[in-house]
Amino acid sequence: MSKFLPEISTALKTFIEAQQIFFVATAAAEGRINLSPKGLDTFRVIDSNKVIWLNLTGSGNETAAHLLKNDRMTIMFCSFEGKPLILRLYGNAKIYHDRDAKFQEYIHLFPEIAGTRQIVEMHVDSLQTSCGYAVPFMNFKEERQQLNSWAEKQGEERLQNYRKEKNSKSIDGFDTGL
Repeated sequence: MSKFLPEISTALKTFIEAQQIFFVATAAAEGRINLSPKGLDTFRVIDSNKVIWLNLTGSGNETAAHLLKNDRMTIMFCSFEGKPLILRLYGNAKIYHDRDAKFQEYIHLFPEIAGTRQIVEMHVDSLQTSCGYAVPFMNFKEERQQLNSWAEKQGEERLQNYRKEKNSKSIDGFDTGL
C-alpha cells in the first residue's frame, strides 16, 4: 500500500544512500516530458526536505531547460536488491552553475567528477512510498567509466564548447541557462 509522507525519514535517507541509480522527471507546460536515469556518486540528502544532485555533461540538458520554465520535479528511487520499495520525491527545484554561490556552497559535498555541469537543489514537499513488488531483482556490477573518461579527455575548454553547442538549448528549443 502506498503512503504519502511530509519528509525524508532517517530510514528513507539510508535507503536513498544505498541506491546506485535514481530517475529524474521534469516537464515544461509544453513540449516533451523528460525522464533521465542518473548514477555515480551524485546524490545527497541535505535535510528532511532538501536534496541536491550533481548534474554531469551529457548529450542534452533537458532538466535545466524545464526548471527555467517550470520548477516541478519528481525523483524516483527503486530497490533492485533486498526489500522491495519505490520512493518518489515530489517538489520544486533550482539549478545552479559554477558561477552561482549555491554551487560553490554545495560542490564540496561531491567527489571531483570530470564533466560536472550543474547542481540541482530540490525542496521536497512530499514523498510517496509504494511496494515495488513488480520491480525485478538486479545485481549492481560496477559504475560505467565512459562518461568520466570522455570528459577527462575533452578537457575544460572543449567541454565548454560542447555545452555551448549541445547543451544550451533543449530538444524543444528552450534555453538551458548555460
